[in-house]
Amino acid sequence: MSTIYDVARLAGVSPKTVSRVLNADGPVGERTRQAVEAAMRELGYVRSNAARMMRAQKSGIIGLITGAISTSKQTPTQQGLPDLLIVQGIQRALESSGLTVMIADTLGRKDRVPHLIDTFLSHRVEGLIYVAEYHQEVNLPKLPEDTPLVLANCFDAHGTPSILPDDRRLQHDLVVRLVAAGHRRIGFLSLRDSMVAGQLRPLGYRDALAEAGIAFDPALLAHVDFDVPEAGPQLLWDAIDRMLHLPDPPTVLCCGNDQMALMVYGILRSMGRKVPEDISVAGFDNYRVIAETLYPPLTTVELAYTAMGVRAAQRLLALIGGTGTDETNPVLVSGPVHWRSSVTELVQPKVVKLTALGEEKRK
Repeated sequence: MSTIYDVARLAGVSPKTVSRVLNADGPVGERTRQAVEAAMRELGYVRSNAARMMRAQKSGIIGLITGAISTSKQTPTQQGLPDLLIVQGIQRALESSGLTVMIADTLGRKDRVPHLIDTFLSHRVEGLIYVAEYHQEVNLPKLPEDTPLVLANCFDAHGTPSILPDDRRLQHDLVVRLVAAGHRRIGFLSLRDSMVAGQLRPLGYRDALAEAGIAFDPALLAHVDFDVPEAGPQLLWDAIDRMLHLPDPPTVLCCGNDQMALMVYGILRSMGRKVPEDISVAGFDNYRVIAETLYPPLTTVELAYTAMGVRAAQRLLALIGGTGTDETNPVLVSGPVHWRSSVTELVQPKVVKLTALGEEKRK
């Protein structure tokens, strides 16, 4: 078990300095304090025998780290829906558990996360959930073995339990439904390929085309930084213009998310194209504020953030209870296709069977 001397050696300070950080009873520079706290996390140092006894007791508190509070008023673009929905799902699942959720906001600064983790550990939380604002890889400080951590909407290189959107399957299911409606020239305006979703969703798009025996045409796939200040709308306009001037243009445009679809509606209108009479449009997220208020209402696929929050809370409860260590990791969460009038049915799809969730599956 690590001691104060091990911490001092790793941090490159004296044991007395470590004691000052632990007890907050003397002046310590901010950089020194951070070095000491980082060494404590790396070594899994428990502050004292009294602290170990306190940790053995139940605090009844779950720590939740998110940026949802400080970013909830921002318009969702390439990052998808606000992570506030994940937080709501977590709270809903923990409501009947008897545990109290203590929320700390990052203020959009990842450098605040280690300090927030230390604060939660000092409050003897029984477990932690970290919520990312979009599907991404993260690198969080090491936690003591007796404090389980669950990642929501993100993952790490250490195999920490994580709950993720099944981006590949979601895009696949949407394209399968478009093919069932008779569309064979399907344009895809994807998110930038530096994003995890921008890598996975084109794979699902190609999976669905291959299953239908439709050859992949690279000219129908474009990665668009549509939310780049000033240049974004022009980049999107250019990608659409190039696709529409192909010898065999698309009959439908799949968009990286519903916010992009909103912009695509406007661009097509400026080009004199009607949706869906001249070309169909589909989104991604089922961000209802957009999807249900656009005219015509937007066909899209649900990125089930609330369900992800519920699953994250359930996973943490299982870990706290000493179970769940052998569960599949990561847990992938999918959602249904919401078929609305932004897509023209070129042929009437035929219902062939029902899925386990009761959704119609067509061909």
